[in-house]
Amino acid sequence: MNRQKSFENEKPTLFLVPTPIGNLSELSPRAIDVLKSVDVIACEDTRTSGQLLSHFDIHKRLIAYQNFNEDPASKGIMNLLNQGKNVALISDAGYPLINDPGQKIVTLATAEGFNVVPLSGCSAMLDGLVASGLVAQPFIFIGFLPQSNTDRNKKLKEYKNYPMTMVFYEAPHRIEKMMKSCLEILGDRRCCLARELTKVHEEFLRGTISEIIPELETLKGEMVIIIDGNHDDYTKDIDYGEIMNMVEKSVAMGMTTTDAIKDAAERTGVSKNKIYKMVHECEKN
Repeated sequence: MNRQKSFENEKPTLFLVPTPIGNLSELSPRAIDVLKSVDVIACEDTRTSGQLLSHFDIHKRLIAYQNFNEDPASKGIMNLLNQGKNVALISDAGYPLINDPGQKIVTLATAEGFNVVPLSGCSAMLDGLVASGLVAQPFIFIGFLPQSNTDRNKKLKEYKNYPMTMVFYEAPHRIEKMMKSCLEILGDRRCCLARELTKVHEEFLRGTISEIIPELETLKGEMVIIIDGNHDDYTKDIDYGEIMNMVEKSVAMGMTTTDAIKDAAERTGVSKNKIYKMVHECEKN
């Protein structure tokens, strides 16, 4: 298990820095400070990012990190981290890893025990997800599970076969029961527990569920739990009749059939095309 106390060690750090999607004034003071303090900034387009950085009088070495060069660029960033350099990863606009490059380097950096620190400050879900070391997309945000063991286990069984990464919230007085339920229902999957995000005691515990459970007793603060999806052949256990019921209920509530199919696909992880084919076959019959 890897335990990262973001601001209580002197390890080289990879900062994941979101940038404004339009209004430059939305770049936070902390993001500006980080971009001014790091040794190197990795970005999708040095010209586009150069304009943003120039606006804030930030002058740092820029390197390209794009989808098509992610493998060699990740190796280059790992070399910088191994040299003791701090690196910031930014997108042209938005958050690294969320429909933008970054997955490869975060996976490598977390595996090697370097600090990976997210910076949004407004979304614990996204901060925990992008810095977890798990696959950031696709993901499903579940939030808090029910408090009772019976209801919690029932809800987890609904998500057990989903192939996408799952993101939960939990309070410290319930975290041990919640994680034990996850171990029982989901199995011993890869997991990241992030707590006190953006605060001085920010911490990431990365490992399997069984490795993290023994550390829970002393943990405080609101927590984000990111758990790997089911990568087995999950479709064999799916109740397609229940999916059809989802679509029918959504249509009855006023959704178009197209939107109802899209909603069911997002909720179940089954492809839109497969659900559309099922609906079309039912309509023919």
